[in-house]
Amino acid sequence: MLPSGISNQPQLACDDKNRHFRTDHLKDDLAGRSTRGGAITLSAQVFKFVLSTAATIVLARLLVPQDYGLIGMVAILTSFLGMFQYMGLSTATIKWSELDHRQVSTLFWLNMGLSAAIMLLALAGAPLLAWFYKEPRLIAITAGYAVTIFLTGLTIQHEAILMRQMRFTAVAIIEITAMTAGLAAAIVAAWYGAGYWALVINQMVLAIVAVIGLWTACRWRPGLPGRSKDIRLLISYGGNLTGFNVMNYLSKNLDNALIGKFWGAYQLGIYSRAYQLLLLPMAQINSPLVSVAVPALSRLSDSPARYRSAYLRVLEKIAMITMPGVIFMIATSDWLVLFLLGPQWKDTGRIFMLLGVAALIQPVTRTALWLFTTQGRARELFKWGFISSGIGVVSIVAGLRWGATGVAAAYAATDLCVTTPLLFWYVGRSGPVRSADFYRTIAPAFCASVCSLAALLIGRPWLEVVPSLMTRLGIAFLIAAAVSLLIFSALPAGRLAMRSFKEMLLILVKRDRESVA
Repeated sequence: MLPSGISNQPQLACDDKNRHFRTDHLKDDLAGRSTRGGAITLSAQVFKFVLSTAATIVLARLLVPQDYGLIGMVAILTSFLGMFQYMGLSTATIKWSELDHRQVSTLFWLNMGLSAAIMLLALAGAPLLAWFYKEPRLIAITAGYAVTIFLTGLTIQHEAILMRQMRFTAVAIIEITAMTAGLAAAIVAAWYGAGYWALVINQMVLAIVAVIGLWTACRWRPGLPGRSKDIRLLISYGGNLTGFNVMNYLSKNLDNALIGKFWGAYQLGIYSRAYQLLLLPMAQINSPLVSVAVPALSRLSDSPARYRSAYLRVLEKIAMITMPGVIFMIATSDWLVLFLLGPQWKDTGRIFMLLGVAALIQPVTRTALWLFTTQGRARELFKWGFISSGIGVVSIVAGLRWGATGVAAAYAATDLCVTTPLLFWYVGRSGPVRSADFYRTIAPAFCASVCSLAALLIGRPWLEVVPSLMTRLGIAFLIAAAVSLLIFSALPAGRLAMRSFKEMLLILVKRDRESVA
């Protein structure tokens, strides 16, 4: 009971604002929400993949490689600056156990202040970017992307709140709607001859629709910022995440910067298209897996045997699916590029094939990084970032003399033959999963991939007489799938892997039927 004359309205107002950050009600059905959230996230990823692929096919026929090269030059700057816009504060909002209205309001205004500063830095850096590449058109393109950066700042905390509340359906609908609107605007603009501006319009429309959608779905509105020890902890947490991301970004984007500088927009355009074509399907696989596998492994960290078994089962499935699939893309790289992008992109085929060598093992090596985070080995992960970045930089510089093709070849060979074995050794020095476990687990998939590649290369002369590209690719896919299944069936470890995969699918189907019932 409040003393006479004292109103309870301020307390009620505070409680109403803080309800956006409470998570107690989620614990009653946490497993069910996680399962449904995983299914929704995976479905959304599949839809976005199909949508992006269709839009890529259309835009590739309306634009030219130089258009993508110009955007790639600007993206190197804006993507780098954009990492500081988040500062890991959205992750802090999602994962922090206790939050209130004042804390999140402070994070919101921090994100907005960073967004405004980054927009101004991008505008100020535009003339330097144009001078570096000797391309004056980059100034206007950078200005368009700078506005997009500021708009994105309005969405960071609102999206994080929705994720904290496990409102995956709302987030998926907003993402798909924004992507659809942006791609539709880009296609219309390209159709009417906007050229590279179509790609700028895509990002601006996507950002505007996302702001409207997220502010409509999340009713929280920021208040005045504040200062406290908790805020400093949140900022420190986000800063550590950003430090690793920055280091990783620099090594992953040096190739684009150097190719654009020394070989021009065309070479950068065909290189970036090949890289994005390979990255797109891998991203659709990695994102849902991270959201499910990392929390699961974290809960098993005190049971080494169960941890090792769970991780190796996931690794086994990833290798079974991705390695034969990448081999199919390597063997048919020229046909795939011709089918997806059109004849004006034929030079992309060779680069696509070379980068595919690295893509063969990267889905596996990405999972190895989970071991650092789920075992509390963050310092080792940070050290590995320095090691892998140094190797990547050396390989890129070594191949630059031969243009985009040389960079792709040097990077792929180094990643497969140097970086991957070193990572397996480094992460396997301690913890339940040892270095030998990686090689033993992926061996059946590797054998199946090598045999599939041999069959496809032998069959190419006969397939080339097939007039329809779609039919040719379909037959090649069937050959790769049939050979892979045959090899898996012939190997004892392969048979066990197939049996385990079948049991997993049956469990998923059973759960789906139970949820419908």
